[in-house]
Amino acid sequence: MLYDEEWSQLAEPLGNIFGLIKKVRREQGLPLPEAVNVAGLEALTRYRELTGFVETNVNALWHHRLSLFGPPCQSCGKPLRTPSAKHCAECGAARV
Repeated sequence: MLYDEEWSQLAEPLGNIFGLIKKVRREQGLPLPEAVNVAGLEALTRYRELTGFVETNVNALWHHRLSLFGPPCQSCGKPLRTPSAKHCAECGAARV
């Protein structure tokens, strides 16, 4: 998971991803899955530099932002699915 300060380093390459995919497909003639991998290389590289984890799916990076989730559940410790969640999706405990 990334803090917002770290996420901001991925915002630019991810924000341009659709334009890059189109450009890669047009210039290199790659099928869509391969073009996504090529276009997402900069974002994946930055993520690896920040975390040390080698993510291979550029689409997964959209979900690695800590502020999208709520605090840890007081019962099981898993993060709540949203900051405003009333119950834990993992164990069903009510948010205290």
